[in-house]
Amino acid sequence: MASSLTAPTFSSFLHSKKDSGLSAFASTSPLSAQRCQNTVSKKICCSVVAPQQSERKPYSTGSVKTAMTMTEKILARASEKPHLSPGDNVWVNIDILMTHDVCGPGSIGIFKREFGEDAKVWDREKVVIIPDHYIFTSDVRANRNVDILRDFCQEQNIKYFYDIKDLSNFKANPDYKGVCHVALAQEGHCRPGEVLLGTDSHTCTAGAFGQFATGIGNTDAGFVLGTGKLLLKVPPTLRFVMDGEMPPYLLAKDLILQIIGEISMAGATYKAMEFVGTTIESLNMEERMTLCNMVVEAGGKNGVIPADSTTYKYLEDRTSVPYEPVYSDSQASFLSEYRFDVSKLEPLVAKPHSPDNRALARECKDVKIDRVYIGSCTGGKTEDFMAAAKVFLASGKKVKVPTFLVPATQKVWMDLYGIPVPGSGGKTCSQIFEEAGCDTPASPSCGACLGGPKDTYARLNEPQINKLEHSMQVCVSTTNRNFPGRMGHKEGQVYLASPYTAAASALTGFVTDPREFLQ
Repeated sequence: MASSLTAPTFSSFLHSKKDSGLSAFASTSPLSAQRCQNTVSKKICCSVVAPQQSERKPYSTGSVKTAMTMTEKILARASEKPHLSPGDNVWVNIDILMTHDVCGPGSIGIFKREFGEDAKVWDREKVVIIPDHYIFTSDVRANRNVDILRDFCQEQNIKYFYDIKDLSNFKANPDYKGVCHVALAQEGHCRPGEVLLGTDSHTCTAGAFGQFATGIGNTDAGFVLGTGKLLLKVPPTLRFVMDGEMPPYLLAKDLILQIIGEISMAGATYKAMEFVGTTIESLNMEERMTLCNMVVEAGGKNGVIPADSTTYKYLEDRTSVPYEPVYSDSQASFLSEYRFDVSKLEPLVAKPHSPDNRALARECKDVKIDRVYIGSCTGGKTEDFMAAAKVFLASGKKVKVPTFLVPATQKVWMDLYGIPVPGSGGKTCSQIFEEAGCDTPASPSCGACLGGPKDTYARLNEPQINKLEHSMQVCVSTTNRNFPGRMGHKEGQVYLASPYTAAASALTGFVTDPREFLQ
């Protein structure tokens, strides 16, 4: 029986467009693909079977004559073009521009240099500024970056500035959120069919909502601040069909590590990565965010997942802005298609020093570790901590290495103390973490994911010196990159893993397959 993905019709979400012919992009044609009999992780190019087309009413400009992918449709609508193909260069109207404390000051400087000291941003309600990277530090330059953001937002009357002034107690800052990619979703800035740009490579996280989201540099951001437009090249699309029931010991982090290991860190260079299939449909929004978050680790321009009832449910109480989702046409052209039977996959890690250095967790059981880090835009969401708590709860044991917990946002921090873990008898994540001997959850931020100033919480600093040998700390982390120096010291050894695997490893002091505790 062929798996299918049908675009749901939610007329209440449709945004009426005055631009002639643009309604044609919200195709409700189902996507249908032949089930592949090949083994797991074998990549192949498959043809897409075109089902019977649903009736399409005529429009003033005629119906779309050439099928398009989701990414092509979103960029076509944003550039007011009836059709786009990979390789086209178009001026795109931007729905949201996000910047943070690391790149914001540079972007602001370029904006003022090119448009004038007294220039105004193109739309004060479409600029979102989120301090999150180097926050809880005494480094004066890092602190000054936040001051620059604050001054700019006051000058420009920016509506969405999530400020922090009291660094001694993040809870005293009601506007402060935390990690930008998670905060964007929680605050309702991610909407299907839109174009979201950010001065951070992991802006692609927002593709989980069925939108085009990608990272840009400071120069491009300065231009967008002044014009609301950017010249973009339309990427070709790689399609990843993931079917099968998700095993109880796997998480989305395992899926994306599988894909990156399959195609390599350069396998999706300047390409869109579209994820479909029964497995994808079963994932909650935070797990979908994890999947799209790491497409950039494969070189991807953007990742995208078709919006469905799960998407709409998440957005219900988060945004009142109308949006119009789009879906790939059944006859859209994909550069390549990869198929996976998820039910046959095993827990994975990415060994130092590359996200595509894939290995089975059980193959690394002899790797002794010094610490575990659970946090970041990739692995610091509520569902990530719930997963870690599930492993600690199942084991009933204490961790054998320092285990650092860094919630992505203030809301996640509150969830750790307020939401009972299923099957725990009413215990919260924070209670389970305390019983397991973990560090107390830290103030929400990017933490040590990007290294940061030397006083950054849980940062990998100087090597440990033993009497007989010189060794550097080995860390199992739920973050997204394990390059030399990424989490601090250049000699640090970082194993990327899911929250399940990270928690299991904390309990043993070695890289550990979570099935030891979740069977």
